[in-house]
Amino acid sequence: MKKLIAIGCLSYFLIGLAHVVLGSVLPVALDHYDRPYSAGGMLIFTQFAGFLVGVLLTPALSRRLGKKGLLLVALGLLFASEMLYTFLPPWEWMYAIAVCAGFGFGTIEAVIGTIIISAVTHQTAVAMSRLEVFFGVGALLMPLAASGLIAAEQWRYSFLLIALFALVTYALWARGSFGALDAALRRQEDAAAAGGGGRSGPLYAGRNLGILILFILFFFLYVGMEMSLANFLPVILIEKLGLNESSAALSVTCFWVAMTIGRLFAGHVAERFHYRNYVLLSSIAALLFLILFPGASAAWSAFALILLLGFALSGLFSIALVFSSKLLPGTEESTPSLMIAAGGVGGALLPLLTGWMLDEVGATASAWLFAALAALLVVISLIAYGLQRQQSPLETPSYR
Repeated sequence: MKKLIAIGCLSYFLIGLAHVVLGSVLPVALDHYDRPYSAGGMLIFTQFAGFLVGVLLTPALSRRLGKKGLLLVALGLLFASEMLYTFLPPWEWMYAIAVCAGFGFGTIEAVIGTIIISAVTHQTAVAMSRLEVFFGVGALLMPLAASGLIAAEQWRYSFLLIALFALVTYALWARGSFGALDAALRRQEDAAAAGGGGRSGPLYAGRNLGILILFILFFFLYVGMEMSLANFLPVILIEKLGLNESSAALSVTCFWVAMTIGRLFAGHVAERFHYRNYVLLSSIAALLFLILFPGASAAWSAFALILLLGFALSGLFSIALVFSSKLLPGTEESTPSLMIAAGGVGGALLPLLTGWMLDEVGATASAWLFAALAALLVVISLIAYGLQRQQSPLETPSYR
């Protein structure tokens, strides 16, 4: 199990790198190809489309290929895509490569999440938080590496770096043995067996369908809010407090540093105090800090609130992912993929709303959008809290 989690952490580090590499080199890439920013936005959107398709198809492909087989396919596809990026092919090819790259790391994220949630029965939240730590480290380090390569006029090798990590990860998964888990990782299921997952009737019906919709909305809102914060914090601070660009850019670094540090402890806290309590209290803390943020009139107070917000949000994705899967016992093969997909859609659409609001109503008013999103998270968390409390002893799975 330790070996499985270790290779899973490396895989999440890889997808952390892959998630942000296009954004890290986009200005110089557009300059190289002589393309407008709208073309860059379309390139990132096509990568997101590939990501979404990969996440949504993961349950079906996993049944056909087995989890390990699907992982190897996805890693191979990510390796090939990043290698093709490195050669700077004609711009029209970049869209097709972006779809393949997004499909690759989206599938990897969904498969690893499913494996950990279904295979790790003790301290699942700790294992998921550990994965998220490595994702955050990858997302932090990639812009730094890309910055150095851009300065050396070798920015294309940012893609090569990811390709090499993908190759190493592929080799570890291909050659790795996980004891009793090997059979489960390789197992393929026919359509009939997969349809019910060992249960009578559909996986999501009645009360379960309501819980599913509730958490789909939760992940849509949460990831959309997180991506909006990560992309627009500097703009808000420049307009609201008059900071220069370099100082404002540090806000994103502070946010991700706090997120990464917080994830080191989130799993242990959630296991100790119960998943439902962690999700609810984290949402309430985030709402409090986001209500205070529009009133911050000095740089130090704004940065302090950003750090506190990062800590509050640090474990929310991973713990809510475990919570939703455990609240729907028997659906661990499909629920993580659906939640990650919902988050991906929110991460693509809500930043568009944030950008529009910044243009139309300004930074201070736009900052209240984040508070409104956090308020909705609190409402959903309260409902989920009540639903889990209402489960009968026979329905309630053995988790804290």
